Amino acid sequence: KKPRVLPAWVNFVVGGASGMGATLFVQPIDLIKTRMQLSGAGGAAKEHKGFVDAFVKVFRTEGIPGMYNGLSAGLLRQATYTTTRLGVFNALMQRATPKDNTPLPFWKKALIGMAAGGVGAMVGTPAEVALIRMTSDGRLPPDQRRNYRHVGDALTRVVREEGVLTLWRGCLPTVARAMALNMAQLSTYAQFKQMLLETRYFSDNIGLHLW
Repeated sequence: KKPRVLPAWVNFVVGGASGMGATLFVQPIDLIKTRMQLSGAGGAAKEHKGFVDAFVKVFRTEGIPGMYNGLSAGLLRQATYTTTRLGVFNALMQRATPKDNTPLPFWKKALIGMAAGGVGAMVGTPAEVALIRMTSDGRLPPDQRRNYRHVGDALTRVVREEGVLTLWRGCLPTVARAMALNMAQLSTYAQFKQMLLETRYFSDNIGLHLW
């Protein structure tokens, strides 16, 4: 019996929705990561000794709302990057699979994952730029802060003040990182899924993905 194939748009929607849901939980961690990476920039003294120290300092000075600064940009990043990479990966996997449903070799899965990551990163870079700026704003002196109200305000002001190409600043390393990450992540996921299905102890359903 030929397995049921989901419409292409479902892959995009489900992928984006899952990423956005995860962002609601990990946004504070992403903010702390950005602050730690910028700590000591330009030869200045390091602001944070470690993750716990950074977390406590940000929480004390900016409160819970400050921990979620840049949330709208984080959600947009998932709505663009994750939606695109997972949707493209599943669409290409379906297109590349032979009519007799012979499993693809691992190297083809890796190439498809790499391509999906690259396309997703290209689409998601503007949101990434906005996210980094919004999450790092709180560490600047008050008179130097951009004080973006939300991701729409950030993107609009970047285009108006610095030009539209600024939205893709750092695009090449972002694409390279995403290609390497998704080549490893998505291909191994697809390969292990195939291996589990071949045992005949599993069916292609939610239980398999959770396992």
